[in-house]
Amino acid sequence: MSLPTPMEPRDPKEMRVSHEDRDRVADALRVAAGDGRLTMEELEERLEAAFAARTYADLAPLLGDLPGYGSGTLATLNHALAAPPVQPKDVVHVKRVGGSVRYEGAWIVPKRLDLDMRGGSVLLDFTRATVAGTTTEVNVRMRGGSLRIIVPPGYAVDANEVSMLGGSVRDRSAKDAPPDVPIVHRVIVAGEIAGGSVDIRPPRRPGRLRRMIRRSTE
Repeated sequence: MSLPTPMEPRDPKEMRVSHEDRDRVADALRVAAGDGRLTMEELEERLEAAFAARTYADLAPLLGDLPGYGSGTLATLNHALAAPPVQPKDVVHVKRVGGSVRYEGAWIVPKRLDLDMRGGSVLLDFTRATVAGTTTEVNVRMRGGSLRIIVPPGYAVDANEVSMLGGSVRDRSAKDAPPDVPIVHRVIVAGEIAGGSVDIRPPRRPGRLRRMIRRSTE
């Protein structure tokens, strides 16, 4: 009687990745773009490749030239995949009279953000933000002032539930966005804004920022 042939161990690089693996690599890429290490074109290309990845060998090259991720296929992924998922707060309440509120850089986005503003302005920049789940709720009550939301590729903003009493909603987030990048996170904005505005846009491209600075000095 012959014994069954033992299975040869599979190369770890050929193991299948999960949705969570893809999302963590995508977050690392967005942080790199926010630090200026990737152009917006490079970010868009790498995000598209990350969401289409099937194995760890597909994901590793996307981080291989970024500092802090080691060298080699598996070592490159250690930093992005080993950390446990971030647990955001369920609700954060913000109340201001005048002044401004700015969430930008590397910040942890709560599941729901309640904004009660009297004058002033609010900036929500998701370019380097860490999110959990597929949606973020933003409930806003503003009297005057403005709400500005910056979202990277793969994010979409739904502001259809905002009641505007004067003012306007301007959504430029889809401008020049690549059609093949899937939507992985939605920001749902609801509430009431009186005499203010909502401006939704993508991150500034480095080339455009340099041109603006050059024009201002001519």
